[in-house]
Amino acid sequence: MELILTPEAEAFVEEWVSPSRYIVARTSGSTGQPKEILLSKEDMSASARATNKFFGIDSFSTLLLPLAPSYIAGKMQIVRALTAGCKLITEKSSNRPFPHFSGKATMIPVVPSQLESLIETGLYRKVDNIIIGGSPLSPEMETRLFGLGARAWVTYGMTETCSHVALRKIGSDKYEALPGFEFSTDAEQCLRISSTTLSFGSLQTNDIVEICGTKSFKWLGRRDNVINSGGIKIFPEEIEKELSRMVKPETEFYVTSRRSLQWGEEAVIITTAEENAFPASILSEYNSIKGKSLIKDLIRTDYIERTSSGKIIRRRR
Repeated sequence: MELILTPEAEAFVEEWVSPSRYIVARTSGSTGQPKEILLSKEDMSASARATNKFFGIDSFSTLLLPLAPSYIAGKMQIVRALTAGCKLITEKSSNRPFPHFSGKATMIPVVPSQLESLIETGLYRKVDNIIIGGSPLSPEMETRLFGLGARAWVTYGMTETCSHVALRKIGSDKYEALPGFEFSTDAEQCLRISSTTLSFGSLQTNDIVEICGTKSFKWLGRRDNVINSGGIKIFPEEIEKELSRMVKPETEFYVTSRRSLQWGEEAVIITTAEENAFPASILSEYNSIKGKSLIKDLIRTDYIERTSSGKIIRRRR
């Protein structure tokens, strides 16, 4: 086993081999401010073994880490390497990861903002598996990666589950369970995660999904974000995915709700984009494609709030 570590990664390894049974981790702040939680090393090891089994990571593998070990994605990549006894190369987090890497790697975890560089430098050709998390992957980038033949996966999981419990291969709409996990839903169609290997046993989420058997699901959106407009359930994340194909790349916008005397609430778009990047005509075009008036208005703003991890704060109007 060979470890090429940044000072921050070295500090985590020291924490990992300490007598404590727990590791302090920070949540991503997806729905608010990040908070510290304790994760058991036993659970983290079990999660690492599941990922290693899924990707065939063993002592002959090489793992890359361009993410900070302060968050769970960075911590778990180190644990995977230590568990498999394989080579690990780390570097300081940036949007231009491993620009001069000339070897062959088994797996690299990245956030979407790093993908442009992976394509530009050709790093995607040198890595057998790219796992993408931290924030949503745009349909445009997914199409590009798929067209290039990149072997990439979108993760589903959270800090509390020691990183991902399911992976969606780009080009597919189904998340597949890692070894040791199964899925079901509650009465509101929200995902329930069951584990035979991690100590939480069963975990209820606020993610609305379509179950495709106990080992896979299609993600529809967050229950907190669902808009009930005159009895019709509208999933903002679904609309955003479809609209992103109709506007200029990197256009900043989101779908939320506002009060309506007629419908109770109605869906509107909030965007910082000007008319040339996000024409108002897209509303009627989109509603025409869907065969119903799902979006009622387009609201332009100077600023869109984000969490500390860069995710949009979906304010209701």
